[in-house]
Amino acid sequence: MGKIIAVANQKGGVGKTTTSINLAAGLAYAGKAVLLVDFDPQGNASNGAGAAKAGFDRNHSVYQVLMSDDSVEETAVHLDMPPMDILPATIDLSGADVEMAGQEYEIGRERLLKNKLDAVKDKYDYIIIDCPPSLGLLNTNALTAADSVMIPVQCEYFALEGLTQLLSTIRLVQKLWNPRLSIEGVLLTMFDVRTKLSVEVQQEVRKYFKEKVYKCYIPRNVRLSEAPSRGESIFEYDTRSEGAKAYAALVKEVMSQNEKGAR
Repeated sequence: MGKIIAVANQKGGVGKTTTSINLAAGLAYAGKAVLLVDFDPQGNASNGAGAAKAGFDRNHSVYQVLMSDDSVEETAVHLDMPPMDILPATIDLSGADVEMAGQEYEIGRERLLKNKLDAVKDKYDYIIIDCPPSLGLLNTNALTAADSVMIPVQCEYFALEGLTQLLSTIRLVQKLWNPRLSIEGVLLTMFDVRTKLSVEVQQEVRKYFKEKVYKCYIPRNVRLSEAPSRGESIFEYDTRSEGAKAYAALVKEVMSQNEKGAR
């Protein structure tokens, strides 16, 4: 049975979508069966992973899967490079929060995504969910569906700001809908080894989250910023870049952690 990892942080600009795309791509290149779920109405993961090049029909997206009878299997788009499936998002998804708040969805609305992903969980080794940068019913759905949460933290001032809110949301979801939800790991992003600030933030985050922080970190890297505009993961765009090496190290840590836990 597959592992569902939600990549979440309600603070924008922390490298959440970059991490979702490159973690999913790296796992796929490591021979794992992977589904990337773009659960952000901005659709950046869909564009950045190359869903448009693979013939994505905008009338069939994660919104239809969530709010109608459409299944994940008939909606997911298969990519050749990276060799994985993606459940794309469109701006339609922004209306789902309001619709789910209506009386029609009052019972069980937090489990809409879980119900759909449970039907295909056996088909994949990993399902990666790119969460929206907000705390609402979309995020609640993602956390209810997930086995664990990966939290990207930017190595800048106020890095831990807002994380208290995210952690209290995780605790609420654990209490009400998903008692098995755990923290997969905390990932330091946009790390600049030349600055004292990055080193201080890293120390602060490691002190706070202890062994939950990954040994690897993601550096500031121009190639990582450029890759999405080509609809490519870093592994197609520049496999020799520092960004590619960093995400390859993350993939190894994630696989090692989960294989150890499976024994």
